[in-house]
Amino acid sequence: MEKEQDYTLVEHLTELRKRLITIVLTFVLSLGVGFWLAPKTLAFIKSQPTAQHVEWNVFGYTDGLLIYLKCALLLAILITLPIAMQQLWLFVRPGLTEKESKGASMFIPFAFFLFLAGISFSYFLIFPLMLNFMSNINESIGATETYGMSQYFTFMFNLIIPIGIVFELPVVILFLTRLGIVTPDRLRKMRKIAYFVLVVVGVTITPPDFVSDFLIIIPLLLLFEISIALSAWSLKRMKAREQAEQEAS
Repeated sequence: MEKEQDYTLVEHLTELRKRLITIVLTFVLSLGVGFWLAPKTLAFIKSQPTAQHVEWNVFGYTDGLLIYLKCALLLAILITLPIAMQQLWLFVRPGLTEKESKGASMFIPFAFFLFLAGISFSYFLIFPLMLNFMSNINESIGATETYGMSQYFTFMFNLIIPIGIVFELPVVILFLTRLGIVTPDRLRKMRKIAYFVLVVVGVTITPPDFVSDFLIIIPLLLLFEISIALSAWSLKRMKAREQAEQEAS
């Protein structure tokens, strides 16, 4: 019995290594694509209205290189993310029932879509509003704005990537509901604690001003309420399916 368990453990570790190698190789290849697309992506960002007032100065020899690497890295993550999700699903699929396997497969495109939605939301809405607000503050105190590309992109990356990750909240809640770990009632009971945590997260990933905090905290709270609604919908469908199967049998 012990040999059978050891063999099973070895099989799991071998399968995990296989999936991790696939993810790493995908990331390496994606990084090459990212390096190729980085100049075009930076040119697109430079053409956007939010970048028109920013002179593309560098204040250090490595500024341009670091921005180039960050852009390539972000593109590589975007390309690798759906593949990594698929490999994770393939790893856990043998331990799932047929129904659980079919239900879990839908989370891959859903999670990727939410990540892209979070990045788009932060870049096209939150980011311009923050830049405009802070520029108005600087102008009101008579300050002369002198920004380089490093300051612009560092601020942008530090904003859009965390928001993209936070936008995964609904799919995480939906997945945990399918596994029976959370329920809508539990989520409603922990609403106050969840709101506090989301407020802390919102304040952490935004600049220290009230308007920026408000612009990100409200969407985070809405995401949590959407997660509760999705959890209730998913649980209702699961119960209806179980009842239909019982009646059919």
